[in-house]
Amino acid sequence: MIKLVSKDRKPKTVYETGKNEMGLVYADIELLNAGETYLLRKNLIEEDQVKQLTVRSLVDTGAYMLTINDDVRNQLDLPLIERQYVTFANETQIEVDVVGPVEVRFENRRTTCDAVVLPTVHDVLLGSIPMEDMDVLIHPKEQKLVVNPKHPYVANKYLKVAA
Repeated sequence: MIKLVSKDRKPKTVYETGKNEMGLVYADIELLNAGETYLLRKNLIEEDQVKQLTVRSLVDTGAYMLTINDDVRNQLDLPLIERQYVTFANETQIEVDVVGPVEVRFENRRTTCDAVVLPTVHDVLLGSIPMEDMDVLIHPKEQKLVVNPKHPYVANKYLKVAA
């Protein structure tokens, strides 16, 4: 953490996981091949055989899914699950690979999800579905990804049960 101080203001904190770039929030997350984490839990492989990497992701609440590029897909050796169509904000629609499963970790949280592969994207995008499942949110003032302060130790999920 770095403190920046100007004469007339209080110190401003700049976090490693959240650069204060006009409306953009980045976070360091771990991505793992969840198929291999399953094999590890079953004692069928060793821990060092689980493919994983730490990436700097753009936290994008406007996107639904985790979005990765071909490099990340290849490093994690993620198999194709299916092909789907995605629609961009400009209404352009393309067919993409959906791969997985991917385990996403941030601080004391984890979730398992599929990932959309956009071969030409530079940033990994962390979408709203994995964020909600991990019970993390963007701190509006500090512009960084944080564990929900209402539930700091364990993720909380809301369920609606039909009566």
